[in-house]
Amino acid sequence: IGHALGFFHTHSRHDRDQFITVYSGNIRYDWRSQFNLQSTNTNDNYGITYDYGSIMHYGAHSFAAYRGLLTMIPHDPKYTQTLGSYFISFYELLMMNKHYNCTAICDSQQSARCQNGGFPHPRNCMKCICPSGYGGDLCNKKPEGCGEELQAERQPKTFKNVIGDKRRGLVRRETYDTCTYWIKAPKGSRIEVKIVSLPQSANKGGCTLWGVEINTQRDQKHTGYRFCSSQDKGVTLVSYGNLVPIIFYNGFYQTEVEMQYRIGTITLEHLIDANSMLYKQIRLTKIMLVAFVF
Repeated sequence: IGHALGFFHTHSRHDRDQFITVYSGNIRYDWRSQFNLQSTNTNDNYGITYDYGSIMHYGAHSFAAYRGLLTMIPHDPKYTQTLGSYFISFYELLMMNKHYNCTAICDSQQSARCQNGGFPHPRNCMKCICPSGYGGDLCNKKPEGCGEELQAERQPKTFKNVIGDKRRGLVRRETYDTCTYWIKAPKGSRIEVKIVSLPQSANKGGCTLWGVEINTQRDQKHTGYRFCSSQDKGVTLVSYGNLVPIIFYNGFYQTEVEMQYRIGTITLEHLIDANSMLYKQIRLTKIMLVAFVF
């Protein structure tokens, strides 16, 4: 459907080499054309940045010549399991609305004052289309339904989320159950989030059966990091702001995930400008280490 509406694969964007490394030699020969790079003449992204959580993005192992080979790796390796998403990302919704000029429908002076990066809904300009993890008419509330708001303190706290329907057995459901938590801290604070445990349950690339999405990003419009493997136990993230949305989702059997959170400390990467050469060198070193391990 995305192709019919005018989209290329995200990993074919003209600027993709700034965000992922493609291992052409690991791709099945008959599928290599699906990874061809577009040019600025054929690919207009309307000034919208790359999103690893795009539904138009292949997974990290897609069409590998041999099982287990990486065909691409994100420059931020923590996004590896996010590639191959089954969810339409917020940035894709924004790009589609720009592509068909729907964003011009709502008068900026008389429309909703959307917060947290949302934009007025073209079919109801007094309500907003919100980034993942945000809800309410103005994107300033936690989405309705399962989940709660939790206050971080200096001492770590934990909580468990159980989601899914094991009564349905080992059958993939057509829809997902979702549960959104907001971890909050005083203004000016950062939040440290740690994965304490995840189930040893079946899953696929892109965390398409179940997963937990943690958005610690500076730009909350981006898809957060997604995790869905018991090997992710111990993963620790530190936010840029004082609010971290955590989204649990399940479309297969039932899963239980335990999280820990507390007011965090600033890491080296938070202190370095994201566009600086030092920051890019740190990222490059991580990519090389991940590629070596695989």
